Amino acid sequence: MEAPGAGLWRALVLAFCVAGIWSSYIYQGVLQETLSTKRFGADGQRFEHLAFLNLAQNVICLVWSYIMIKLWSSGSSGGAPWWTYWSAGITNTIGPAMGIEALKYISYPAQVLAKSSKMIPVMLMGTLVYGIRYSFPEYICSFLVAGGVSMFALMKTSSKTISKLAHPNAPLGYGLCFLNLAFDGFTNATQDSINTRYPKTSAWDIMLGMNLWGTLYNIIYMFGWPQASGFEAVQFCKQHPEAAWDILLFCLCGAVGQNFIFLTISRFGSLANTTITTTRKFVSIVVSSLLSGNPLSTKQWSCVLMVFTGLSYQIFLKWKKLQKLQKKRKA
Repeated sequence: MEAPGAGLWRALVLAFCVAGIWSSYIYQGVLQETLSTKRFGADGQRFEHLAFLNLAQNVICLVWSYIMIKLWSSGSSGGAPWWTYWSAGITNTIGPAMGIEALKYISYPAQVLAKSSKMIPVMLMGTLVYGIRYSFPEYICSFLVAGGVSMFALMKTSSKTISKLAHPNAPLGYGLCFLNLAFDGFTNATQDSINTRYPKTSAWDIMLGMNLWGTLYNIIYMFGWPQASGFEAVQFCKQHPEAAWDILLFCLCGAVGQNFIFLTISRFGSLANTTITTTRKFVSIVVSSLLSGNPLSTKQWSCVLMVFTGLSYQIFLKWKKLQKLQKKRKA
């Protein structure tokens, strides 16, 4: 029997997690879009070095995870050694960099929508490489998402949105997003493999290991030679402190958001987290359209709804599977 008030407390914790994930990542999206489209200073310069955001994010999350481990870790051994993350660190460095660079070529709503189609490369790889057979409803989900993203990509973008982009190029932008998804798939598979080999690895250990290697790789890429773009990014931030402040807030939002994700997964499971993050993406598109001046046509909104219908149906299918597993365990 559940203790009196336990249900209310659980509901309040869930609401706290939803508010934390939504506020952190929606605001991070606003900052990301600002940094990719805004013109800073009297000379109207753009911040062209978007890959620098990944380095800054890695450094902040590395420090954050180290502090969390020192504060909350029980000191138990058995977690994955830091060096095991070197390969996942490579793809986790390249993938997000491509996703952020895509904002030079396509709008933020288009990027969010493209990156929401993660199930498509996963199912393709599963079918072609591993011979996995998926159910008919799962193919329906994939069709809705793929169809929605494809139709959105083929539709004409408003001139107001195009004028904000640094280098409008839809094929390149969408191509970078799908490469980002492919690299993310390898990163997730490698992390799962590490967790299987080292089951005592905590979320903070993973965060520390991934961001340690990400920091090292990004430092080499951004500052590894005299003409590297990192020096220009630092100089830009010195000339435009407003951009530096936006970058700091962007990184802090990511670090705080990770905390809420870990809390959600630990208290309510990965399915609840998937539901929250999926709805957050939809809200991000709405916020971008209303606040950032990226108007979407009625047909584009129908594509957005098509994608999120597919994603919602996928969540429902996962929920049904989870219910069946729980019934079998009770039987």
